[in-house]
Amino acid sequence: MKKFLVILFLLSATFAWADDNNLLLDEANKLYSQNEYQQAATLYQKVIDSGFESSELYYNLGNTYFKLDDMPRAILYYEKARKLAPGDDDIQFNLTIANNRIVDKIETVPEAFYVRWWENLVYAFSLDTWGWISLTAFGLTVLMLLVFLLSNIVWIRKTGFWSGIVFLILFGISFLLAQQKHTSFSRDHQAIVFTPTVTIKSSPTDSSIDLFVIHEGTKVQLTDHVGDWYEIEIANGSVGWLKEEDIRKI
Repeated sequence: MKKFLVILFLLSATFAWADDNNLLLDEANKLYSQNEYQQAATLYQKVIDSGFESSELYYNLGNTYFKLDDMPRAILYYEKARKLAPGDDDIQFNLTIANNRIVDKIETVPEAFYVRWWENLVYAFSLDTWGWISLTAFGLTVLMLLVFLLSNIVWIRKTGFWSGIVFLILFGISFLLAQQKHTSFSRDHQAIVFTPTVTIKSSPTDSSIDLFVIHEGTKVQLTDHVGDWYEIEIANGSVGWLKEEDIRKI
Protein backbone atom coordinates (compact mmCIF):
# COMPACT_ATOMS: atom_id res chain seq x y z
CA MET A 1 0.00 0.00 0.00
CA LYS A 2 2.83 2.40 0.89
CA LYS A 3 4.57 1.68 -2.43
CA PHE A 4 1.33 2.40 -4.27
CA LEU A 5 0.95 5.75 -2.48
CA VAL A 6 4.56 6.69 -3.29
CA ILE A 7 4.03 5.86 -6.98
CA LEU A 8 0.76 7.80 -6.99
CA PHE A 9 2.49 10.80 -5.42
CA LEU A 10 5.33 10.70 -7.96
CA LEU A 11 2.88 10.48 -10.87
CA SER A 12 0.88 13.40 -9.50
CA ALA A 13 4.04 15.48 -9.09
CA THR A 14 5.13 14.63 -12.65
CA PHE A 15 1.78 15.64 -14.14
CA ALA A 16 1.77 18.86 -12.10
CA TRP A 17 5.32 19.63 -13.32
CA ALA A 18 4.26 19.04 -16.93
CA ASP A 19 1.14 21.22 -16.53
CA ASP A 20 3.21 24.04 -15.02
CA ASN A 21 5.68 23.89 -17.91
CA ASN A 22 2.89 23.85 -20.49
CA LEU A 23 1.38 26.96 -18.90
CA LEU A 24 4.76 28.68 -18.93
CA LEU A 25 5.34 27.74 -22.56
CA ASP A 26 1.91 28.99 -23.59
CA GLU A 27 2.55 32.28 -21.81
CA ALA A 28 6.05 32.57 -23.31
CA ASN A 29 4.70 31.95 -26.82
CA LYS A 30 2.03 34.57 -26.25
CA LEU A 31 4.60 37.12 -25.07
CA TYR A 32 6.78 36.35 -28.10
CA SER A 33 3.86 36.99 -30.46
CA GLN A 34 3.31 40.32 -28.67
CA ASN A 35 6.99 41.29 -29.21
CA GLU A 36 7.68 41.05 -25.45
CA TYR A 37 10.90 39.20 -26.13
CA GLN A 38 12.73 39.72 -22.85
CA GLN A 39 9.80 38.43 -20.81
CA ALA A 40 9.36 35.51 -23.20
CA ALA A 41 13.05 34.61 -22.84
CA THR A 42 12.73 34.63 -19.05
CA LEU A 43 9.83 32.15 -19.17
CA TYR A 44 11.50 29.88 -21.73
CA GLN A 45 14.61 29.83 -19.53
CA LYS A 46 12.50 28.98 -16.49
CA VAL A 47 11.17 25.90 -18.28
CA ILE A 48 14.73 24.84 -19.20
CA ASP A 49 15.89 25.36 -15.62
CA SER A 50 13.12 22.99 -14.46
CA GLY A 51 14.86 20.18 -16.36
CA PHE A 52 12.73 20.09 -19.51
CA GLU A 53 14.35 20.23 -22.93
CA SER A 54 13.25 19.85 -26.55
CA SER A 55 14.43 21.08 -29.92
CA GLU A 56 11.30 23.26 -30.21
CA LEU A 57 11.97 24.93 -26.85
CA TYR A 58 15.62 25.67 -27.69
CA TYR A 59 14.61 26.87 -31.16
CA ASN A 60 12.02 29.26 -29.73
CA LEU A 61 14.50 30.62 -27.20
CA GLY A 62 17.08 31.04 -29.97
CA ASN A 63 14.53 33.02 -31.99
CA THR A 64 13.76 35.15 -28.95
CA TYR A 65 17.41 36.08 -28.41
CA PHE A 66 17.78 36.72 -32.15
CA LYS A 67 14.95 39.26 -31.87
CA LEU A 68 16.80 40.80 -28.90
CA ASP A 69 19.92 41.05 -31.10
CA ASP A 70 21.80 38.79 -28.67
CA MET A 71 23.64 36.66 -31.22
CA PRO A 72 25.81 34.59 -28.82
CA ARG A 73 22.74 33.31 -26.96
CA ALA A 74 20.76 32.89 -30.18
CA ILE A 75 23.57 30.75 -31.65
CA LEU A 76 23.93 28.78 -28.41
CA TYR A 77 20.27 27.76 -28.36
CA TYR A 78 20.09 27.13 -32.11
CA GLU A 79 23.06 24.78 -31.65
CA LYS A 80 21.30 23.06 -28.74
CA ALA A 81 18.19 22.68 -30.89
CA ARG A 82 20.21 21.26 -33.79
CA LYS A 83 21.82 18.75 -31.43
CA LEU A 84 18.36 17.29 -30.71
CA ALA A 85 16.97 17.70 -34.25
CA PRO A 86 19.92 17.62 -36.67
CA GLY A 87 17.74 17.34 -39.76
CA ASP A 88 15.55 20.38 -39.09
CA ASP A 89 15.98 22.84 -41.96
CA ASP A 90 14.45 25.78 -40.05
CA ILE A 91 16.99 25.43 -37.25
CA GLN A 92 19.88 25.24 -39.70
CA PHE A 93 18.59 28.22 -41.70
CA ASN A 94 18.24 30.47 -38.63
CA LEU A 95 21.61 29.32 -37.28
CA THR A 96 23.25 30.28 -40.58
CA ILE A 97 21.65 33.73 -40.45
CA ALA A 98 22.79 34.25 -36.85
CA ASN A 99 26.35 33.17 -37.71
CA ASN A 100 26.38 35.75 -40.50
CA ARG A 101 25.67 38.44 -37.91
CA ILE A 102 28.79 37.87 -35.78
CA VAL A 103 32.26 39.37 -36.22
CA ASP A 104 34.34 36.26 -36.93
CA LYS A 105 34.07 34.66 -40.37
CA ILE A 106 36.42 31.71 -40.00
CA GLU A 107 37.21 29.51 -42.98
CA THR A 108 36.78 25.83 -42.21
CA VAL A 109 39.70 23.48 -42.79
CA PRO A 110 38.70 21.04 -45.57
CA GLU A 111 38.07 17.53 -44.25
CA ALA A 112 38.67 14.25 -46.03
CA PHE A 113 35.57 13.14 -47.93
CA TYR A 114 35.15 10.02 -45.81
CA VAL A 115 35.22 12.07 -42.58
CA ARG A 116 32.52 14.41 -43.93
CA TRP A 117 30.52 11.43 -45.14
CA TRP A 118 30.65 9.73 -41.72
CA GLU A 119 29.80 12.91 -39.81
CA ASN A 120 26.87 13.60 -42.14
CA LEU A 121 25.60 10.11 -41.38
CA VAL A 122 25.98 10.62 -37.62
CA TYR A 123 24.01 13.85 -37.69
CA ALA A 124 21.47 12.73 -40.29
CA PHE A 125 19.16 11.38 -37.56
CA SER A 126 18.60 11.83 -33.86
CA LEU A 127 20.02 9.40 -31.29
CA ASP A 128 16.59 7.78 -30.82
CA THR A 129 16.19 7.24 -34.57
CA TRP A 130 19.60 5.59 -34.92
CA GLY A 131 18.73 3.44 -31.90
CA TRP A 132 15.49 2.25 -33.50
CA ILE A 133 17.24 1.57 -36.82
CA SER A 134 19.83 -0.50 -34.97
CA LEU A 135 17.20 -2.50 -33.05
CA THR A 136 15.13 -3.06 -36.19
CA ALA A 137 18.17 -4.26 -38.16
CA PHE A 138 19.10 -6.65 -35.33
CA GLY A 139 15.56 -8.05 -35.20
CA LEU A 140 15.53 -8.60 -38.96
CA THR A 141 18.93 -10.28 -38.75
CA VAL A 142 17.58 -12.76 -36.20
CA LEU A 143 14.44 -13.31 -38.31
CA MET A 144 16.49 -14.06 -41.45
CA LEU A 145 18.67 -16.44 -39.44
CA LEU A 146 15.56 -18.37 -38.38
CA VAL A 147 14.35 -18.44 -42.00
CA PHE A 148 17.72 -19.86 -43.07
CA LEU A 149 17.78 -22.50 -40.31
CA LEU A 150 14.15 -23.62 -40.44
CA SER A 151 13.28 -23.57 -44.13
CA ASN A 152 13.73 -26.66 -46.34
CA ILE A 153 13.38 -24.71 -49.59
CA VAL A 154 16.73 -23.82 -51.17
CA TRP A 155 15.82 -20.38 -52.61
CA ILE A 156 14.20 -19.33 -49.33
CA ARG A 157 17.30 -20.44 -47.39
CA LYS A 158 19.52 -18.45 -49.79
CA THR A 159 17.28 -15.40 -49.44
CA GLY A 160 17.37 -15.71 -45.66
CA PHE A 161 21.16 -16.08 -45.62
CA TRP A 162 22.01 -13.10 -47.85
CA SER A 163 19.30 -10.91 -46.36
CA GLY A 164 20.66 -11.77 -42.92
CA ILE A 165 24.15 -10.68 -44.02
CA VAL A 166 22.78 -7.35 -45.30
CA PHE A 167 20.80 -6.69 -42.11
CA LEU A 168 23.78 -7.68 -39.95
CA ILE A 169 25.96 -5.12 -41.75
CA LEU A 170 23.20 -2.51 -41.37
CA PHE A 171 22.98 -3.34 -37.66
CA GLY A 172 26.74 -2.93 -37.21
CA ILE A 173 26.85 0.43 -38.99
CA SER A 174 23.75 1.84 -37.27
CA PHE A 175 25.01 0.65 -33.87
CA LEU A 176 28.32 2.47 -34.39
CA LEU A 177 26.47 5.61 -35.52
CA ALA A 178 24.17 5.47 -32.48
CA GLN A 179 27.19 4.98 -30.21
CA GLN A 180 29.02 7.97 -31.70
CA LYS A 181 25.86 10.06 -31.47
CA HIS A 182 25.54 9.12 -27.79
CA THR A 183 29.17 10.06 -27.20
CA SER A 184 28.61 13.48 -28.76
CA PHE A 185 25.64 13.99 -26.42
CA SER A 186 27.42 12.89 -23.25
CA ARG A 187 30.53 15.03 -23.79
CA ASP A 188 30.61 18.82 -23.53
CA HIS A 189 33.01 19.17 -26.47
CA GLN A 190 31.64 22.32 -28.10
CA ALA A 191 30.95 25.82 -26.82
CA ILE A 192 30.03 29.35 -27.89
CA VAL A 193 32.20 32.35 -26.98
CA PHE A 194 30.24 34.83 -24.83
CA THR A 195 32.90 37.46 -24.11
CA PRO A 196 32.88 40.29 -26.72
CA THR A 197 36.62 39.93 -27.44
CA VAL A 198 38.86 37.10 -26.25
CA THR A 199 42.62 36.84 -26.64
CA ILE A 200 43.60 33.20 -27.06
CA LYS A 201 46.70 32.17 -25.15
CA SER A 202 49.46 29.69 -25.93
CA SER A 203 49.09 27.96 -22.55
CA PRO A 204 46.66 28.06 -19.59
CA THR A 205 48.18 31.10 -17.87
CA ASP A 206 47.54 34.84 -18.14
CA SER A 207 51.24 35.49 -18.73
CA SER A 208 51.53 33.19 -21.76
CA ILE A 209 51.90 34.38 -25.36
CA ASP A 210 48.92 35.91 -27.17
CA LEU A 211 48.10 33.80 -30.25
CA PHE A 212 45.00 35.29 -31.86
CA VAL A 213 41.70 36.99 -31.04
CA ILE A 214 38.15 35.70 -31.42
CA HIS A 215 34.81 37.34 -30.68
CA GLU A 216 31.44 36.55 -29.14
CA GLY A 217 29.25 34.10 -31.00
CA THR A 218 32.14 32.03 -32.36
CA LYS A 219 31.79 28.27 -32.00
CA VAL A 220 34.81 26.40 -30.61
CA GLN A 221 35.78 22.79 -30.02
CA LEU A 222 36.89 21.94 -26.47
CA THR A 223 39.93 19.68 -26.59
CA ASP A 224 41.44 19.87 -23.09
CA HIS A 225 40.74 21.31 -19.63
CA VAL A 226 43.15 22.54 -16.95
CA GLY A 227 41.65 24.27 -13.90
CA ASP A 228 39.46 27.10 -15.14
CA TRP A 229 41.10 27.09 -18.59
CA TYR A 230 40.00 25.26 -21.74
CA GLU A 231 42.08 24.39 -24.75
CA ILE A 232 40.01 25.19 -27.82
CA GLU A 233 40.21 24.65 -31.57
CA ILE A 234 38.42 26.89 -34.05
CA ALA A 235 37.16 25.97 -37.53
CA ASN A 236 40.40 26.89 -39.34
CA GLY A 237 42.44 24.54 -37.11
CA SER A 238 44.00 27.20 -34.84
CA VAL A 239 44.45 26.02 -31.24
CA GLY A 240 44.91 27.90 -27.97
CA TRP A 241 43.61 28.46 -24.44
CA LEU A 242 40.87 30.61 -22.95
CA LYS A 243 39.13 30.84 -19.58
CA GLU A 244 35.95 28.93 -18.78
CA GLU A 245 34.15 32.20 -17.99
CA ASP A 246 34.47 33.22 -21.66
CA ILE A 247 32.31 30.39 -23.02
CA ARG A 248 28.97 28.60 -22.63
CA LYS A 249 28.88 24.89 -23.44
CA ILE A 250 26.43 23.63 -26.05
